[in-house]
Amino acid sequence: MEDPAINLSSKTDLSVLATEESSPILEIWGKQPLKGDVKISGAKNSALAIMAGTLLCSDECRLTNVPSLADVNSMIKILSALGVKIKQDGDILDIDGRNIGHSQAPYELVSQLRASFFVIGPLLARLGSTIVPLPGGCAIGTRPVDIHVRGLQALGADVHIEHGMVHASVKGYQGRLKGAKIYLDYPSVGATETIMMAATLAIGETVIENAAQEPEIIDLADFCRSMGAKIRGAGTNTITIIGVDRLHSTDFPIIADRIEAGTFLVAGAITYSEITVSNVVPDHLIPIIAKLKEVGVKVVEDSPSCLRVIPGELTATDITTLPYPGFPTDMQAQFMALLTLAQGSSIVTETVFENRLRHVAELKRMGAHIRLKDNHAIVTGVPFLSGAPVMATDLRASAALVIAGLAAQGKTIVQGLHHLDRGYENIETKLQKLGAKLHRVTQPTVEQILQTSVCV
Repeated sequence: MEDPAINLSSKTDLSVLATEESSPILEIWGKQPLKGDVKISGAKNSALAIMAGTLLCSDECRLTNVPSLADVNSMIKILSALGVKIKQDGDILDIDGRNIGHSQAPYELVSQLRASFFVIGPLLARLGSTIVPLPGGCAIGTRPVDIHVRGLQALGADVHIEHGMVHASVKGYQGRLKGAKIYLDYPSVGATETIMMAATLAIGETVIENAAQEPEIIDLADFCRSMGAKIRGAGTNTITIIGVDRLHSTDFPIIADRIEAGTFLVAGAITYSEITVSNVVPDHLIPIIAKLKEVGVKVVEDSPSCLRVIPGELTATDITTLPYPGFPTDMQAQFMALLTLAQGSSIVTETVFENRLRHVAELKRMGAHIRLKDNHAIVTGVPFLSGAPVMATDLRASAALVIAGLAAQGKTIVQGLHHLDRGYENIETKLQKLGAKLHRVTQPTVEQILQTSVCV
């Protein structure tokens, strides 16, 4: 059934279209020492929220240091479907949302990108009504939008979910949201961002208590402030926003990706290689650096934006994922790969997502000794990992398998690279420049395999 086109002057409807993806694989020959410098790209999680935040502005905005990722491309398509004009030049995005109009975005695309839900706050604040599909993303567990919904309702929005679509509108206050005091049951990053963006154009003062404190929250707040928003307290558990009538044009750089930086730090540690990771913010990596030191790896700050890994003999440690400034769930899989080669037994406890240990089965295919009990993984170090065919189950699991492949004996074949491409810009090229031996190849189709079998 074809979705009716809805004029954005009344509502914004993101509708249905299907896409197809190719299925390349990554071949990795392990036990290659790494050496050199790797430059970290802009933060995916910051860029996606800020791209959605440009909808708040009725002028042009320029974003710099934007990573070239599948998720960023998806967000570009979603914004374009909303009538936003976007010009891309390398890591620069020029975004013109002055004439948001007719909308018909691919539902399949929207439903697979959780960050697409970020558009609900800006659209509701600027236009007074919107319809947005329930979000998707990696299958790492339930990430309900109820905290987002309650926050928007507290700001005066009428919100209801019908047939997988979230309908939101503002009835009173001249079609504008109204400031409120909002307590979050959980310090959700997404909910904090949604409410903060919506509140920038609301009437009066909004206070978000038990807010998320991640660096990406600070970056989004800085972006909104650069457009004239009045926000204070970002980076603490209480954020205060005083609404303004409109926001203006800005030129804003995206912060460095702390998870990509952490991934490369672990890559150096697991291959016993001294490498330098540049274009980073060391303060954003404190919990990761602390755990690396616990397992016997030194991390030296060569400059305010450069960290150097000095490897050492790996020893076991325990990890519990927590909201920032705790150990990030987005580094859990990569660190588990490292612990498979650490002497002794480690316990990894996942508290953020209930289904984020699916990489365990793939690491075990490579010879890792891991036992699962509920949300705990008991990792007993082994002398070596062996290359094997493995399947990435989500974004960070894909990075963990690449890291494990770098340290393994023989060849590892990583499948499911569409996950990897969502969050790591040119990771093969960056690793190759460090000395890793790996390359991406396209898998033969079923028809090609059958033809080959017939010829044989």
